[in-house]
Amino acid sequence: MHEYYIHSKFKSNTPEIRLNIDYPRELNEQQLAAVTAPPGPALVIAGAGSGKTRTLTYRVAYLLEQGIPPDRILLLTFTNKAAAEMMRRVSELLGHELRSLWGGTFHSIGARLLRLHAELLGYQRDFTILDRDDAKDLIKAGLADAKIDKKDKHFPKPDVLNEMFSLAANTHRSIAELIDGQFGYFSAYATEIADQHKRYIERKRAANGMDFDDLLALWLKLMQEHPTVLEHYQRRFQFILVDEYQDTNKLQGDLIDLLAARHHNVTVVGDDAQSIYAWRGANFANILNFPKRYPGAKVFKIETNYRSTPEILNVANAAITANVNQFAKELSPARRSGLKPALIPCHDAGQQSAFIAQRVLELREEGVSLNQIAVLYRSHFHVLELQLELTRRQIPFSITSGIRFFEQAHIKDATAYLKFVANPKDEVSFKRLALLLPGVGAKGADKLFQIFSEKLKDTGASRLPLTMLPDAANEPAASQTSLAPLLQACAKAVPKKAVTPWAQFVATISQLEADATRRSAAKMLRLIMDAGYDDYLKETYDNYERRLDEIQQLAEFAFQFGTVEEFLTQLALLTNVEAEDDPGDDTERIKLSTIHQAKGLEFEVVFVIMLCDGLFPSSRSTETNDGEEEERRLFYVSITRAKNELYLCYPQIRSSFGHSGGDIFQSPSRFLSEIPKDLLNEWNLR
Repeated sequence: MHEYYIHSKFKSNTPEIRLNIDYPRELNEQQLAAVTAPPGPALVIAGAGSGKTRTLTYRVAYLLEQGIPPDRILLLTFTNKAAAEMMRRVSELLGHELRSLWGGTFHSIGARLLRLHAELLGYQRDFTILDRDDAKDLIKAGLADAKIDKKDKHFPKPDVLNEMFSLAANTHRSIAELIDGQFGYFSAYATEIADQHKRYIERKRAANGMDFDDLLALWLKLMQEHPTVLEHYQRRFQFILVDEYQDTNKLQGDLIDLLAARHHNVTVVGDDAQSIYAWRGANFANILNFPKRYPGAKVFKIETNYRSTPEILNVANAAITANVNQFAKELSPARRSGLKPALIPCHDAGQQSAFIAQRVLELREEGVSLNQIAVLYRSHFHVLELQLELTRRQIPFSITSGIRFFEQAHIKDATAYLKFVANPKDEVSFKRLALLLPGVGAKGADKLFQIFSEKLKDTGASRLPLTMLPDAANEPAASQTSLAPLLQACAKAVPKKAVTPWAQFVATISQLEADATRRSAAKMLRLIMDAGYDDYLKETYDNYERRLDEIQQLAEFAFQFGTVEEFLTQLALLTNVEAEDDPGDDTERIKLSTIHQAKGLEFEVVFVIMLCDGLFPSSRSTETNDGEEEERRLFYVSITRAKNELYLCYPQIRSSFGHSGGDIFQSPSRFLSEIPKDLLNEWNLR
């Protein structure tokens, strides 16, 4: 076992810590090598299910046993949960709490340091940490000061500006570089946006406030501009340990490099094969280039997997092989043999859903808890059909994919058009649509609805349910009331800045209520996008492309329903079922989750669905090599969540609006073809 050289100034005033841990007995050979590594830079590639947290915890304990004072160790994690878990495990090994060890998230450590040195940056120590709403209010104030023309509906909204400013901070890019690379549709406003960024920074300083990103950006600024402070912390933090290093962004990577520049005693732990957050600023190059930035760095690989069966690990190893940019590794099993993962070709999404529901019921009969079964998918809309099937069969499920699909603002906006055309008395839908217009607030929306309602009453005609519309061969019923003229008659009550958008709204409703269009929810949703709602998404949300995809896929989903009314009914049922995500009882429930949300979790049985080219991997990701490799890592993460059984499913046919036959053939995901056939058990569903 290695011995550390302990600096003489630590020897006299540091109580000796002896934990009597039998490291060779409690750790496997690979873990032991990483835990007892000598001083210097070290990269620990910890494969899925290999005991990453255990390795980090024992590394801290080992350093303490070697005489390193607790306050000379800095342990950085990504989440409060991970930080608490790490500190709890260290305390258990020690037999008592260790308050002097600097351990926490990047942001919590940044806040702690900035409280001590705020004056050097022109802040007071009692600075406020702004939440998203606070930041948004400051941005709004900057827009008002600059007298940005609110009639210009194409200028990015405060939420979008906030996301842009955040991304610029975390990726070390200027606003101009960010717009050029990711927000090209705002290029006409580049100068104004850069000015708003400057105003936002000035307002934060004037208010003695820092936003979440400042806790890192100003921490780095403090170190870069004040050499004596930097030297103090370089000397203080003799050993730096970083968890989930593959998820660090450019800003975090620079912070670590600065702090470690004196001693180079930095141990980073992560798995390059599980780097899946580039979309939120994570910099894959940090872990890939660590040995280049730290010449002489030792690389340790922990490849013994304690989670999955050998058969599942064989598939996982094969799935990631095609990635060029990676540290080659081979997960090896600690468990006994089990079932081969199953490949499930399905006729369509309906058969895929029916298979999963039936297999889940069988597993439950076999004694597997529903809580130990997960269905993982690439995107929210991939699971719509399955939700319907589980609801029909009364199989309880919970959704852990972030905000529930049908509760997202853009989905509610799009469906509000359909609800209003189907039922003009729907006050909630009318007001939601009115509030999308510039200059229309709650009072204005209420006033418009009251005027519209009176005009609707005056017509004396009733609206036919969509299921009772006449056949296409016949003329529309004479009693059918057209909404467009009634809406146009409300124009005088519309604020000046909303006159043109209101006219566009009236035109859109006129097109939606045309007999041929309103028979199809899919046609209506496509028309809504073509009528300008896609522009609204672009100006309102930084992730508008994902939201646009989801509405387009909602149109594909809607194509299977015979009428708009049937579609809206099923939508309402799904929304109400989803509201039971957290019922507060002990009911067993299958977990439905995006793969991003499932990272770090494990289940007895995992179903990965919609493994079709264009869906998983997504069509946009395959436009670049980096994008495709990240999708492959995402596939790898989904596979390595499974402990005992793995089912890889894909529909061969998908109903699609816009194609002559209504159905399109789908190619299996390219990732499936990279797995040797003998590793999978292909099922033949009848």
